[in-house]
Amino acid sequence: MKKLLIATSALVATAGMASADITISGHAAAGIHSGLDYTANAADASAATAALKVTSAALEASTSATLVTAIAAQASSNTPVTRAAVNTAQAAYDAAFAADAALDTQIAGGAATNSPDGVYSNAGVDFTMTGATDNGISFSATVNIDAGEEIDAGDFELDGDDGGHAGLGAVTMSGTFGTLTFDEQGIDNLYDDATTHDVSYSTTVGSIGLTVAHSVGAAAADADSALATSFSATTTQSGMAFTLLGSETAAGTSASLGMSYALNDTVTITAETDQVAGAESVQTIGASTTLNGVSVAVSSANNSTWDVDLGYTAGGFALTYGVDETDAWTATATSALGGGATFAAGVSSDNEMYAGVSFAF
Repeated sequence: MKKLLIATSALVATAGMASADITISGHAAAGIHSGLDYTANAADASAATAALKVTSAALEASTSATLVTAIAAQASSNTPVTRAAVNTAQAAYDAAFAADAALDTQIAGGAATNSPDGVYSNAGVDFTMTGATDNGISFSATVNIDAGEEIDAGDFELDGDDGGHAGLGAVTMSGTFGTLTFDEQGIDNLYDDATTHDVSYSTTVGSIGLTVAHSVGAAAADADSALATSFSATTTQSGMAFTLLGSETAAGTSASLGMSYALNDTVTITAETDQVAGAESVQTIGASTTLNGVSVAVSSANNSTWDVDLGYTAGGFALTYGVDETDAWTATATSALGGGATFAAGVSSDNEMYAGVSFAF
């Protein structure tokens, strides 16, 4: 009955629109976690945040008067104001100011910590609507309804509350001119994913793929996102793949140029030069190989950093292990259970752990 109802709803929604289509998909996940990277925010702990705001406001009110009050009290006692008294008052002022700044950081969600032992579960439904105009311009839009608590298995992070409300995803238009995408604060920075953009445009010029993304700024979540622009250019020439990435934010200009070349069916070499705004450029070389389900990837940079990643796949089962120059390591395992279900587990050298099952409907 449930499937019949969804199909009937789709037919009604698309009636009279011969060139339009609506696709409905769903997902869910559940499991356990411990010690994952976690940043508290207002959505996850509104009561605690409200208490912090009260404390911060009280500190702000008292901090501005701390120094003046202390000096005035010293003067009213007909005792000369000494340098020691001023220093004592200044120290109290500085301590109060630092405490208030720490609270402001915590309120803003900047104080990262590790999650306690717990469970996570979430579910969502995604609606994808597609169509085309009479002159051949394709368009699409997505709406998603998500609820529950999420983890980011790839980064060993607890993402927290998933909102529990409907959200608008990207709206795109594409044709011979390229693809134009609108998604307020939902388009990743093409250079480093650190900031989010509102609009992007991609096209192909000859053998070069170009994409430009921009943050309008009016609703930017932070100063780094405001009016940020990033771009990417990719091409393959004589078997060598080149990728140029760049970003312009309030912090300055960042750029990287990467190259990869397949020596044969099993071995690929890579090289990259990367310069983050305000920092020295970093050059990295690497190599990877895959044979009989076993993969090995190594890389080394001129800033004394290196990575080694090992993997093994067989059927629907996969194992990975990675280690770097700090001896920090991660190990993960995934297994396809059939019917759209997948088991995944991971551990790290930072005493992080997760294990659970995800479902695709």
